[in-house]
Amino acid sequence: MNPLIIRSPQVFREKQNIDARVHHRVTAIDLQKRAVRAENLETGKTMEERFDYLLIATGASPILPKIPGLSARGIHTLGTLQSGIAVREAVDQQNPRRVVLVGAGYIGLEMAENFTHRGIQVAIVEQAPQVMSTIDPDLAALLADELAKRGVQLFLEESLRGFELEGGEVRAVITDRRALPADLAVMGLGVRPNSQLARDAGISMGETGGIKVNEKMQTETAGVWAAGNCAEAFHLVSRRPVAFALGTVANKQGRVAGINIAGGQAVFPGVVGTAMVKVFDWEVARTGLQEREAMQAGISSASVKIEGRTRAGYYPGAGKIFVKIIFEPGNGRLLGGQIVGHEGAGKRIDVLATALHAGMTVEEMINLDLGYSPPFSPAWDPLLIACRQAAGQLCLRNSKQKT
Repeated sequence: MNPLIIRSPQVFREKQNIDARVHHRVTAIDLQKRAVRAENLETGKTMEERFDYLLIATGASPILPKIPGLSARGIHTLGTLQSGIAVREAVDQQNPRRVVLVGAGYIGLEMAENFTHRGIQVAIVEQAPQVMSTIDPDLAALLADELAKRGVQLFLEESLRGFELEGGEVRAVITDRRALPADLAVMGLGVRPNSQLARDAGISMGETGGIKVNEKMQTETAGVWAAGNCAEAFHLVSRRPVAFALGTVANKQGRVAGINIAGGQAVFPGVVGTAMVKVFDWEVARTGLQEREAMQAGISSASVKIEGRTRAGYYPGAGKIFVKIIFEPGNGRLLGGQIVGHEGAGKRIDVLATALHAGMTVEEMINLDLGYSPPFSPAWDPLLIACRQAAGQLCLRNSKQKT
């Protein structure tokens, strides 16, 4: 079995007594009959399954531009395990020399690293003015510099216009400024909730395009639940519904839905948007709100950014770490944080995520009893140094207001 497959249909049947029917596609949900209609993709046979309770977990769908040529050979979209295998097979069998990645988000940056390690020339096209729009521009600039050092060509503020094809195969990716030669092109433009099946059935949608659910993962239709990337979540900092395509969130929501469907009592309170990625030697992590997101939520924010070391400075292997803290200037409430650094930097984001769940202020965080040993951290962890600077900024601001 592929090691990336955690549980096979056989394991579901034998250990959990769950009939997991792969190679089937649900084509409709009939709420009147309390039934789903499905098609066996191997035989073409259609069937109908009645339900007492229904859980919709249809995941997310890749965002694709409406341009011709997307189905040409050599153009790939990543959205499933099988699509990732297809890209790997294309690289192994065709030995491409030049790859163009459309999109500089998590997928695009991870693909850039792996293609580069295979000795393939990589170009990235990104419509935004920065890579990885889920972190602030000042930290994103560090990643852009790293990509350039590794030989990755980066074309920011350029839009995909089409493809140059020859014999049904991609030969170039066309932007609004240039043509980039390509033996392989990979679309990484993000995802959206795959909620059309539920929408067609008349199940209520939220403002993000995801299925609207409460904290028990119930939809507004009796007996119907939704969980995972197709469903909305509640952001604990902005206090607004969001759609996050993250496996960690999906697993927790699925657990809550399953407990409640089985007659138990469980709630999923919400998310803070914690995510991580590795880009060559940099670990990148974020949680809570960016400065832009705080502004969009109508929350006044201030920020500090510090540069430190991942270990005690004298200890071998101590690397750089940049920490950015976003907080409310009035009361010091933590709003979010971002980390870019070398080995050992990224998982520090969990401290900030925990503080967000607890509603802590930067002043309160200064006295957190974090672990210390020279191989892992300086005596004052970079997170706490950032909190000290934020608290100092608050103190200065308050003293100025008093005078």
